[in-house]
Amino acid sequence: MPKVVDPAARREEVVDAVFRVVRRAGFEQASLRNVAEEAGLAIGSVRHYFDGHTDLMTFAMRASIDRVSARLIERLGPLLAASDHDRRAEGVEPMLSELLPLDEARRDEAAVWLAFTTAARTRPELRPLAQEAHDGMRRLVRRIIDGVARHRPPGTRVDLEVDAEVETERLAALIDGLTLAGVLHPDRMTPELMRDALRRHLQTLAEPRP
Repeated sequence: MPKVVDPAARREEVVDAVFRVVRRAGFEQASLRNVAEEAGLAIGSVRHYFDGHTDLMTFAMRASIDRVSARLIERLGPLLAASDHDRRAEGVEPMLSELLPLDEARRDEAAVWLAFTTAARTRPELRPLAQEAHDGMRRLVRRIIDGVARHRPPGTRVDLEVDAEVETERLAALIDGLTLAGVLHPDRMTPELMRDALRRHLQTLAEPRP
């Protein structure tokens, strides 16, 4: 009997192979042929699902967004259910940490994000999805900033209700910068240093005014 192939599982195999190739060799090297070889598949098997390099990379980026979103949603439930400031504050750091390259899986996702975003600068067909990822992260950060503003102790240093837009960009820029450094300089920007930098920034949002 012919082997029954699960299309969803096969696509996930290909996406994982894309992540490995991009992390090791870069965006342009993630050709259908190279990805098929990485996945241990015949190139015809990959061509059955993807029309070409752009289709393959867009699908991989979408898969990366979906994987991160699923983890964020899992973290969001307990965060929203927390009834006091301290419990909410404790939940913010683990949630935002899902966006940082703290382990192998998240480093692969971050490498794909960086490669895709860089390529989108000169490839118009990639820009809508790159913009979607950019906007989605900032919506998440703004939601967190707004939540901190509603539940922070009185007399804190930063007036988040007035400066919400600036604080959103400041926190988003920190996450972007840590992610970039974590991908390009993993020996220097360690997971511990990324966590410490994020934690210190979040603490400043609740520090008392001098």
